[in-house]
Amino acid sequence: MNLTTFYTAVGRLEQRTDGQGRRYPVVIRRNKEYVLDLQEMIIWNSLNWRIAQMEEIGTLYISTTENFSYISDRSWYDCVKRLTVRGLLADGIGDTEYDALYNLLSTLYIIPANMTLRQRAATLLKLVLLGHISLSAAKRILRKDKRTGYEQTIMELSGQALLSTAEIIKCAEMGIRQLPDENSILDGVYSDPYTTSDNIHFLVRCSPLNRPITLTVASLYLRRQIIFDQI
Repeated sequence: MNLTTFYTAVGRLEQRTDGQGRRYPVVIRRNKEYVLDLQEMIIWNSLNWRIAQMEEIGTLYISTTENFSYISDRSWYDCVKRLTVRGLLADGIGDTEYDALYNLLSTLYIIPANMTLRQRAATLLKLVLLGHISLSAAKRILRKDKRTGYEQTIMELSGQALLSTAEIIKCAEMGIRQLPDENSILDGVYSDPYTTSDNIHFLVRCSPLNRPITLTVASLYLRRQIIFDQI
């Protein structure tokens, strides 16, 4: 049986300025800064707010670099593997596409992507100028649309505590929507003697809320409503 593997980017992109006033990008993962070379940044940026298989990553990389004069001795494939080892890309493997998606998202932590008006305008410009999409399509991507019940649950919980997709499934299963603080939410999730942070993604695999929550997390991510982090 052929296995499916999905990849996505982890962390958020920020700008820094060196001692000579030159700006450069860094990726922030769990409050640690990572400086990427051009090849790494192309691949990471290609997978930011995108979930793709290896062959799709190759297509994205080639289409991005075909007009570049940049040359590297490292292949894009080896670069993907290196970024995965560094924790800047995450991967999920499964017998089916859904299994691969769940294995990818279940251990990733969800952070709401609350963009300011200026950030939304900058992202809109980037989508139009670099993304080769129309202005109307970019506006649809960035609009603050009405959220479904599952979407509201995910955004409310992720805004209160740093929770993985598996932990959010457990919260939804237990009816946890809002508690006084992050510790209260985590105490509720891990209230029984057998659930731990190491096994929760296995335990909620059979939950009836597994599929709807996982697919909703994927939808929010592809619509640029959330970003992922790892611990």
